[in-house]
Amino acid sequence: MNFLAHIYLSGNNDFVTIGNFIADGIRGKQYQKFPKDIQIGILLHREIDTFTDAHPTVRQSTKRLHEKYSHYSGVIVDILYDHFLAKNWNAYCNVPLERYVDNFYKLLEDNFEILPVRTQKMLPFMITDNWLVSYAEIDGIQRVLEGMNRRTKNKSKMNLATTELKQFYTEFESEFTSFFKELEAFSKKKKHEIINTF
Repeated sequence: MNFLAHIYLSGNNDFVTIGNFIADGIRGKQYQKFPKDIQIGILLHREIDTFTDAHPTVRQSTKRLHEKYSHYSGVIVDILYDHFLAKNWNAYCNVPLERYVDNFYKLLEDNFEILPVRTQKMLPFMITDNWLVSYAEIDGIQRVLEGMNRRTKNKSKMNLATTELKQFYTEFESEFTSFFKELEAFSKKKKHEIINTF
């Protein structure tokens, strides 16, 4: 899953949310240098990724892209699924997306010194272009995919994937909706288990 899903699946604890958000940049046991709740968020992030990558519904989505995008298919599906979460946000959360995201940006700014350097450098761009709200529109997803493609020195061709998003929109949305219900239940259970290990 991509940024918005990880943030949402963290629940109401601010530091679990920060941990879940920064986890991609934390390798191995480096997570142990952070406060307990951030550690919980990082471990939860890893569990979510493992569950997602192995799930048959997600594999169905990635299979549709594999011939054209090869091993980048999973990254693309993560981004497409964030689109459906943002687009259908009101079905998942009582707080409007814009307010939810503004609160999250403020949380990061208030705890800037805790963030890894990589996240500190990314944050101004994320806020200026309002990435998380922009996911709700196909144009926003297009910009994200263009940025990802640039990072692969144009090898991935991810910038073209909105073609498949439009072509198979109903199928992707149906797969996301079915999968995300399971992912929400898994995340709640797994977070509880992780908390009990501390």
